[in-house]
Amino acid sequence: MPKKGGKHAEMGKETQAQCKRAKLEEAASSPSVMSFENPDSLFRSLISPIKEEVFFREYWEQKPLLVQRNDPLVAAYYLSLFQLSDLKELCSQGLYYGRDVNVCRCVNGKKKVLNKEGKVNYMQLKKDFDQKKATIQFHQPQRFKEELWKIQEKLECYFGSLVGSNVYITPQGSQGLPPHYDDVEVFILQLEGEKHWRLYKPTVHLAREYNVESEDRIGTPTHEFILKPGDLLYFPRGTIHQADTPLGTSYSTHVTISTYQNNSWGDFLLDAIPGLVFDAARDDVALRTGIPRQLLLQVNVGDSTKKLSSLLRRLAERLEHTRELSSSDMKKDFIMHRLPPCLGCDSDALTPGGKLPKIDSKIRLQFRDHALITVEPDQENAVSVKKPPLDPWGGLGSNRRETHMMGTEDDTASEDGTSQQTHGLRFPLSYLDALKQIWSSNTINVKELNLTSDEEKENLALSLWTECLVEVI
Repeated sequence: MPKKGGKHAEMGKETQAQCKRAKLEEAASSPSVMSFENPDSLFRSLISPIKEEVFFREYWEQKPLLVQRNDPLVAAYYLSLFQLSDLKELCSQGLYYGRDVNVCRCVNGKKKVLNKEGKVNYMQLKKDFDQKKATIQFHQPQRFKEELWKIQEKLECYFGSLVGSNVYITPQGSQGLPPHYDDVEVFILQLEGEKHWRLYKPTVHLAREYNVESEDRIGTPTHEFILKPGDLLYFPRGTIHQADTPLGTSYSTHVTISTYQNNSWGDFLLDAIPGLVFDAARDDVALRTGIPRQLLLQVNVGDSTKKLSSLLRRLAERLEHTRELSSSDMKKDFIMHRLPPCLGCDSDALTPGGKLPKIDSKIRLQFRDHALITVEPDQENAVSVKKPPLDPWGGLGSNRRETHMMGTEDDTASEDGTSQQTHGLRFPLSYLDALKQIWSSNTINVKELNLTSDEEKENLALSLWTECLVEVI
């Protein structure tokens, strides 16, 4: 994963300190054509005018989709996401080659990296762009561009998977990358200029890794077209592609938004089965019976595979009657590394306020798309509430935005931070039904919570209120 209106046509045819700056950016751009009301509306507006059900029935993981909009409002909004002129200011903030920016060019079917050492100098970057016809690849621009932060945060809620992005700026008559395929679902938003794209039949469907393909292996393009500002392109992981800026266009800028890296059924099975086996072994003596002597030393294990197949069938039968799987590493990784909510200037949500919840109060959940209930596998009779990091002084989870999709391990920097991100709020397992009531209701009366005493009901509501997870209405 990059470290994820008009008529539609088939391919081939067709924090407080940031508030002032955010307002200025908003005033300078056209009215948003994206709907940020909720994750569903955001995705629908992203692929508009294609219907959501049509997209997942006909295109998702199956074939590319091109949306050519020819809409000035969409083109102007896309331009506000990132443009070539942003680079000068961003370089002044201390960007580094490799980490933040790659400079490269496709030469004879191979990627040639032109990175320098250390900090990025804007004049040198411009020189490589103008004279060497190099492509500028900007990693994870949502760290600097608030509108992309808003889009990707909502998409992470929508997909339940990390969402990354890269910006590619390519001068005319040049190509940045050789033909290749990725291990992510890709959404291309054309921001500036025009880009000539060629797509090819996958050699590996729904690929699990990135790979470069040679020209003599990929054959002829299955789709070929020009992307213009405001256009959107989607293609599944494994789709071989290459793109260049045609002559006559001074340069092209597009952002690649990608998701679903290592998010397949195979990945989920690898992650969930160990917990299922651990739980089953406590109840099933067959799983606690020792393996045959010297099994680990044998080459031919034919007889043992029959026994293993029998045990797997027992697990499958147990799984059919299991309502909840133990918390997995995939889930924890997503919770710990996803983008925090983008609240803009609405800092009231960062600190507890208003009335204290009482037994007669009506409460409403905040951060519904971010706060999660998890039954802890490592501690019996416990349920945890994972909450987004709240920082009343520096904004909501500002540190996590700065490192999002950058492969850093800053989450383990402090003991307190690690504890909060891994465990959140912990309650007795007897609170699980009451928590589910709060999560599944738009509003709920505290006295209606499924707990045995009014004291427990008030304490649960107060605990969630103290952590800004509910408000009294």
